[in-house]
Amino acid sequence: MHSENFDYLIIGGGIVGLSTAMQLQQRFPNKKIAVIEKEAQVAQHQTGHNSGVIHAGVYYAPGSLKADFCKRGVKATIDFCQKNSIPFDQCGKLIVATNEIELQRMQALFRRCLKNGIEASLLSKSDLKEREPNIAGLGAIMVPSTGIVNYSEIAKAMAQTFESASGTLILNSEVTQLKEDSESITVHLQNQHKTHVIQTKFLVSCAGLMADRITKMLNIPTDFQIIPFRGEYYVLPEKYNRIVNHLIYPVPDPDLPFLGVHLTRMINGTVTVGPNAVLGWKREGYGKVNISVKDVADMMSFKGYWQVIKNNFKTGLEEYKSSLWKPGYLKRVQKYCPDLKLDDLQPYPAGVRAQAVLSDGSLVHDFLFAQSPRSLHVCNAPSPAATSAIPIGEYIVDKITQPNCTDKTNTTNENKNVEPA
Repeated sequence: MHSENFDYLIIGGGIVGLSTAMQLQQRFPNKKIAVIEKEAQVAQHQTGHNSGVIHAGVYYAPGSLKADFCKRGVKATIDFCQKNSIPFDQCGKLIVATNEIELQRMQALFRRCLKNGIEASLLSKSDLKEREPNIAGLGAIMVPSTGIVNYSEIAKAMAQTFESASGTLILNSEVTQLKEDSESITVHLQNQHKTHVIQTKFLVSCAGLMADRITKMLNIPTDFQIIPFRGEYYVLPEKYNRIVNHLIYPVPDPDLPFLGVHLTRMINGTVTVGPNAVLGWKREGYGKVNISVKDVADMMSFKGYWQVIKNNFKTGLEEYKSSLWKPGYLKRVQKYCPDLKLDDLQPYPAGVRAQAVLSDGSLVHDFLFAQSPRSLHVCNAPSPAATSAIPIGEYIVDKITQPNCTDKTNTTNENKNVEPA
């Protein structure tokens, strides 16, 4: 590692970075390509702490990059699973309306499904009861293409495919410094208290929760910062493993940035409840008590953070209430699954979402890229990035291999339609 030079380096061993590396190596088998991951294994952060849902793309604006990526991502994900013998289940999803306002919103969502070319059908109250005896609602949208999978297994298979094609996976190595000149980028890595230096002709950053810190290392002017949002889950007791036959989602409030608490069948047979969305005090904080002085200081010094607090104060209080007061969380679930009791909500690992926030306090719900002459940075890869990882990787490979890719420095926010993610 001391003296190696690479044609391409990808920072980040999550599913987006691995998808990019895998497809880049397949397209250019004679190029030297490496993935740098600071953990001992791949998929240790967002990829390994999500709901495991293969999303169909219901919520995204027709014609948007998100809608296109998600629709193509469903097929690509399933094809990859079949090719690599990874278990998945297209169990389908029900978006359940529990009041008249939600029924109206449900009709708008159904029209969006049709515009996006997604197979969907409307269920009456009696249809819903027939399909889901334990779920209460006035009606629902049935989306049969939605599925479940273990994305960590997909990421591991991508890493194996990459390595088998002569790619290099560098683990336990944290990027501490980057320096760019006209010919290459020099990368300083910290590995077990030792510093290594490698060089690359081109760098791709898929650093997720650390995306903004990587751009700062190259002094790329940007207008965003990563603010962590912690998603807290519960898991139901084993006796409830068949409580639902599909994934059960509420009809989202278009004024809120997150989808709301839902029931998710997991590929291992269990059923989870969640997530909520509370402001995190540590970017990689998955435990019960999580705080990082550095992460908090970075947030407090960013003016966009204070604007987010101001813009979402009421919603934030509600989320914290359900986080701190378990009966409040249960009430959100009982809205459509009234038989669940407090003791049924058992502990389950949390996830942390890397949310890019602009300096004016806007939550970025679309793809955000930054560039320098010899680097491309994925600053925001919104949900459903895991479902869309293969088309996202293809897009990145196309973008960095275009002749004019390295001729400017900019920040691009693709498709500025703000939709629930």
